[in-house]
Amino acid sequence: MSKALTAVWPGKPYPLGATWDGEGVNFALFAEHADKVELCLFDGSGRHEQQRLELGEQTDQIWHAYLPELRPGQLYGYRVHGPYRPEEGHRFNPHKLLLDPYAKAIVGAIAWSDAQFGYRIGSPREDLSFSRRDSAPRMFKCQVIDPGFDWQGDRRPNVPWHQTVIYELHVKGFTRLHPHVPPEMRGTYAGLSTAPVIDHLKRLGVTAVEFLPLQTFVDDRHLLDRGLKNYWGYNSIGYFAPDPRYSASGRVDEFKQLVKTLHAAGIEVIMDVVYNHTAEGNHLGPTLCFRGIDNAAYYRLMASDPRYYMDYTGCGNTLNMMHPRVLQLIMDSLRYWVIEMHVDGFRFDLAAALARELHEVDQLGAFMDIIHQDPVLSQVKLIAEPWDLGDGGYQVGNFPVGWTEWNGKYRDVVRDYWRGEGGLMGQLAYRLTGSSDLYQHSGCRPYVSINFITAHDGFTLYDLVSHNDKHNAANGEDNRDGDSHNRSWNCGVEGDTTDPEVLRLRQRQRRNLLATLLLSQGVPMLLAGDEMGRTQHGNNNAYCQDNELSWVNWELAWMSDNQELLEFTRRLIELRNQHPALRRRHFFQGQRIRGAGVRDIIWLHPDAGEISDQDWDHHHARCFGLYLVGEALEEQDGLGQWAKDDDFLLLLNAHHEAIRFTLPWKGDCELVLDTALPGCGTVRQVSDPSYDLAGRSLALLTQRRSAGQVAVPLLRRRYFMPFGAQVLEGGRVRFRLWAPAAQRVDLLLQKAGLAPASCRWNPEKRAGTN
Repeated sequence: MSKALTAVWPGKPYPLGATWDGEGVNFALFAEHADKVELCLFDGSGRHEQQRLELGEQTDQIWHAYLPELRPGQLYGYRVHGPYRPEEGHRFNPHKLLLDPYAKAIVGAIAWSDAQFGYRIGSPREDLSFSRRDSAPRMFKCQVIDPGFDWQGDRRPNVPWHQTVIYELHVKGFTRLHPHVPPEMRGTYAGLSTAPVIDHLKRLGVTAVEFLPLQTFVDDRHLLDRGLKNYWGYNSIGYFAPDPRYSASGRVDEFKQLVKTLHAAGIEVIMDVVYNHTAEGNHLGPTLCFRGIDNAAYYRLMASDPRYYMDYTGCGNTLNMMHPRVLQLIMDSLRYWVIEMHVDGFRFDLAAALARELHEVDQLGAFMDIIHQDPVLSQVKLIAEPWDLGDGGYQVGNFPVGWTEWNGKYRDVVRDYWRGEGGLMGQLAYRLTGSSDLYQHSGCRPYVSINFITAHDGFTLYDLVSHNDKHNAANGEDNRDGDSHNRSWNCGVEGDTTDPEVLRLRQRQRRNLLATLLLSQGVPMLLAGDEMGRTQHGNNNAYCQDNELSWVNWELAWMSDNQELLEFTRRLIELRNQHPALRRRHFFQGQRIRGAGVRDIIWLHPDAGEISDQDWDHHHARCFGLYLVGEALEEQDGLGQWAKDDDFLLLLNAHHEAIRFTLPWKGDCELVLDTALPGCGTVRQVSDPSYDLAGRSLALLTQRRSAGQVAVPLLRRRYFMPFGAQVLEGGRVRFRLWAPAAQRVDLLLQKAGLAPASCRWNPEKRAGTN
């Protein structure tokens, strides 16, 4: 803007935000309790306010105006007038420049000072005092954008849930140290688009990347004062704008190009989003956006004292999901990322907070209802972190149909099992088979369970087997932060060691955990770098470590042990992709963990005897087998063909001594992997009727099918039966049909040229075969 604008038209109340229509820009801002709204226009540097215009029109509590002389690239912000009465929930202060909640681009950064606070820092009246310092010179600014982008050729991968493998990564941390990414692109959206990164993801075989928060967020003042930063980004302030610090070009198009590049590689994009709270904190926090626009509308306030905030997140505030304009903000934001940015799904941080109506978590609350009926959002991948910090906030297994969940119980049980805890066979059996105890009752599928062992929050896989205790001194909180109950085991030595026995055991434990994860029913999620030994040196809460402690060290990938682990992980994902028995769309229809009627799954003791109801919770039991019957999938592929697979036998031994397993079949089989063996990804023949499984190890064996035959598993014996019509001696014909649950089978016979005749088939039923 080179000169003062003279034309200010009434404009429209919709869409909210700053919208370029090719001829001018429409501005619209919701501020229910405001008395006046001013639009502030800045020069290209963002340091000088050039003009201040009042939005003179108000429609349905939305202030709006149209500026026909304005163009994309213009920097702006708002000043909102109204009562400053914190004790009544109102915190208007026109001395504070405010971000547009619908800003599509945000530039610059906050230079923290007392000016960003609506009250006088140090006043004995605290937030009841009033600050007249102008915050604009040290605030970031909103920017008008031209949304145009060439999406030609972009196609969403639309990977079915049961075929999905998620890879959680940090936009900056993943490429900041990558030696083959151009230096100017490292740590940016552009860096993630480069060939070395895409090649790694494709070679690994993941189908989706889950980005830690990349909507514009704020570095907390108290962290910067200690020389730290908010690295993870769970401190959002701009729900429509990609964070500018991850952009090499400063353009929104850079993120769009990343999405298009990942789609071309067949990889979906899932965003971690934080709609439960904002970066403005509690009543003593800064005034950056929502607080100054309409505090009483945007936030959940204490009914007995509106000066204070309801805090279900531990971050000082909670967005007011009971207000229709707040719901609209979140839905508009989600739809924007799907429609304009082409992302494929979302992971909702502390999602239970979004479902709270009054105080209780309500799976039928307004947020869930709106998502469910929305024609756009109901069709993308929706992942809940199914808990928050309020009473009754732990909601694993309780989110409605259409949602998937981070399965925290899966993480806890698998960790405990492999560190040697007893009495977990029954719980582990549920986790291995999709957690039917949590999800089957509501009509969900196994893929509702997002299985993970490590994530950004907590130990990396390397640290999980190297540390009993957290080591968070670098965070500056005297090691008080982070969870002290990590369910980890250091294999005998805390931290780094040169002991070869300890190192070998740690390597095996990493393979055990990865194999368990990728051979479980449900959707596996890997933490970026776990496949190549990334470590945070025992820090289990590196949220503030924007440095080498958190960044992926790509030099680790070229170490021999880690190369083997990377190849092991790649082969596990490939195995999962090749075999539908390892990624079922439906829960097993045979015996649950307790009951009768085994058909498609059998649980075995080491002697090949079937595990009884009484055996599951024995404290001393740490080893068992899981027999998957490939013929009993009863699932169809995308073309309607019935899927069949090989039989698999998964053997697990968390005991410290070797265990001999009697195999439940006759004849040779193949060892697919054994985590205790060197070159554990090499397939080899097994002719012995038993298999010796080393202590603290896992093995997967298979017996492949020949065409037209089905191997019907029985306890300790197996029959091979050709299916179909078989001509026997004397001209007799034998018919065999796999229909173990059928109560009646009719056989239709027709001679050439004659009408068909039907006869009742009174079958001899043997091992589920008619």
